[in-house]
Amino acid sequence: MEEKRKKKAVVLGGSIAGISCAHALIAAGWDVVVLEKTGSPPTGSATGAGLGLDPLAQKIIQSWLQQPQLLQMTTLPLNIDQNQATDGNNKISWTLTRDENFNFRAAYWSDLHSLLYKALPQGIVLWGHLFISFSISDDKSFVKVRTKVLQTGDTIDIVGDLLCAADGCLSSIRQSFHPDLKLRYSGYCAWRGVLDFSDNENSETILGLKKAYPDLGGCLYFDLGSGGHSVFYELLNKRINWIWYVNKPEPELKGNSVTMKVSGDMIKKMHEAAEKVWVPELVKVIRETKEPFLNVIYDSEPLDQIFWDNVVLIGDAAHPTTPHGLRSTNMSILDSAVLGKCLEKWGVGSLNSALQEYQSIRLPVVSEQVLFSRRLGRIKQGLILSEGKLVDPRTASEGDCRELMQKNMPFFSYIPPILN
Repeated sequence: MEEKRKKKAVVLGGSIAGISCAHALIAAGWDVVVLEKTGSPPTGSATGAGLGLDPLAQKIIQSWLQQPQLLQMTTLPLNIDQNQATDGNNKISWTLTRDENFNFRAAYWSDLHSLLYKALPQGIVLWGHLFISFSISDDKSFVKVRTKVLQTGDTIDIVGDLLCAADGCLSSIRQSFHPDLKLRYSGYCAWRGVLDFSDNENSETILGLKKAYPDLGGCLYFDLGSGGHSVFYELLNKRINWIWYVNKPEPELKGNSVTMKVSGDMIKKMHEAAEKVWVPELVKVIRETKEPFLNVIYDSEPLDQIFWDNVVLIGDAAHPTTPHGLRSTNMSILDSAVLGKCLEKWGVGSLNSALQEYQSIRLPVVSEQVLFSRRLGRIKQGLILSEGKLVDPRTASEGDCRELMQKNMPFFSYIPPILN
């Protein structure tokens, strides 16, 4: 009878990591409830901006959809990974590396979230539920999560066999097991924005950008400039996603977010600085973007443990990382898929063995990817590396340039056997 009883998982966090976890555990035969403090599903959230999905993440997502073709219909191809450098004084750019076999896809965060959320059974996600605390039963047989229903002010307890913490890089669940762990400031922040040009796709700005960057719509552009680098690519429905990483002292954050509120004066100064670093075609895109925002970039030293009894970490809660290797969302999706397959393999009576295997599969991979992403960011920001080296794109060797390519990410094409 124990083997026939469905186990229940409580997932904390309704972002892409939490929604992905719900999909994977439902596929494994579990009952799932997702707790999310936001009052309703996000729509068009600028703070999500753009992301790149690797081939394995694409395959996993499609396995969760009744209509797999919807993923292709809501994303654009990124078949080229190009690194280039720009001389801000002379306004000239040159190519450092170019990989024409990239095979990623570009997604708008809220588009991908909506696609995954709508594919879940109704009632799985409890919106407007603020996490308060959790406790594990004395016999380790269940976990109880206390949450506040924001609409009514009521406090309720939800009991499950497993708690999956998908509550982001500032995870409160992780903090209870790693109280001394501090996020590591990268040394830089990121200005981010999405320019919607659907109403004026033949504007001087867009025509100029496409002339300067002719592979937009299929290329992931990295541009190394003075004291930082930029990333930009096209999203579905005539949108340009751009990011500009700027070296600066660590800002003081308020609240539980790594996104800073910005003033009009801060935006004006950012525009003036962009004029000195980037070619005019990119500067125009930055200037015409409404409501750009600022992310403070953190990661952490790789953890040595990501589960305890019947509590497990997934996504950024398990491995806060810098964004340069396009790993954050992809790691969250793969975490979820591996966790689901481990739970399915071991059955409801062997939770510890399932979580142990999940940890043994994912920890070696994500640890190396976090550290590689950190190094990649420092190279592209012109910061000194651990060996005392500094890479200047104007004098970079062929070997230095090769290190910039996404395909050098450890485990870049690795598929865990449990997924086959």
